[in-house]
Amino acid sequence: MEEMSLGSAVLQSLLALGFVIALLVAFAYGVKRLGFIARVTVDQEGEQKRRLNIVEILPVDAKRKLVLIRRDDKEHLIMLGAERDLLIEQNIDPKPGMPKKIDVS
Repeated sequence: MEEMSLGSAVLQSLLALGFVIALLVAFAYGVKRLGFIARVTVDQEGEQKRRLNIVEILPVDAKRKLVLIRRDDKEHLIMLGAERDLLIEQNIDPKPGMPKKIDVS
């Protein structure tokens, strides 16, 4: 059996790492393309005016998240959880100085 030099061992390791990363990227693209991931859009520019928009999503812990939604210029704060959903506050008037669109980049 022939011995591998340090340079060829490093090169082989880097090629294997690149192959694994390429597989992960291809898998993530396939999962997204096939629709296994929930599609959530948060006030995207260029969309037609809709009555219902998600303004903000804030994770509380591993199982719960707060969602602020806007419906007909009124906002509603909802806590979504694994066991149940809870309406925290409803009919909130948006602050006059707050922008209608939030940049989520």
